[in-house]
Amino acid sequence: MRPAPLMPAGPGDVAAGYVSKTDLVAALIRELIITGELAAGEQLRQRDLAHRFHVSQTPVREAMRRLESEGLVVGDTHRGFTVVVPDDGPVEENFQIRAALESLGASLAARKIGEEGLARLQALNDRMREMADDDTRYAELNREFHFTVYSCAGSPLLLTLMRLLWASLHGGPRVQRSHAESARQHDEILDALRAGDAAAASARTYQHIMGAAH
Repeated sequence: MRPAPLMPAGPGDVAAGYVSKTDLVAALIRELIITGELAAGEQLRQRDLAHRFHVSQTPVREAMRRLESEGLVVGDTHRGFTVVVPDDGPVEENFQIRAALESLGASLAARKIGEEGLARLQALNDRMREMADDDTRYAELNREFHFTVYSCAGSPLLLTLMRLLWASLHGGPRVQRSHAESARQHDEILDALRAGDAAAASARTYQHIMGAAH
């Protein structure tokens, strides 16, 4: 894969002010783990990552330690760092945590979202609605839809927590419903966001998440 140069961190990745190379490298690796580009159990070679991000190995090593403290990677004396393999145990609990956080995000977004955010969500949902249930592009669009809501909530802390949670779900949550049904539920959330109805946005989002757990 072509090496990617360092780019500015996204909302919630780092605090406002000075941004170190370690901050940026940690944000980039975190994103690769969340999206599944770096798979669970994959060994992370510091030299390769340093080359990929055009930095020395020092910020990569420091970023690895930070991600280890977040539970995204695990360090070993002999093997170095590897992407953590998630525990498949408490699935229902994971959905409950996600539903609580995401419904809070929807509630906050209802008070702050503008026309640009609403248009972006509508465009994403319209694309998802037309996809066949076996279309592999759906997962990434669905992720973008939900993270657009988190971004519109205007809470860097919430955005960071959701990135960590999706990473713990190994590439994002799995759902059983059809794409058409999911898009219909997204429409209900969008209606509440357009109306600025924080309570409805929260309730519909909670039902959307927990409905996928069964």
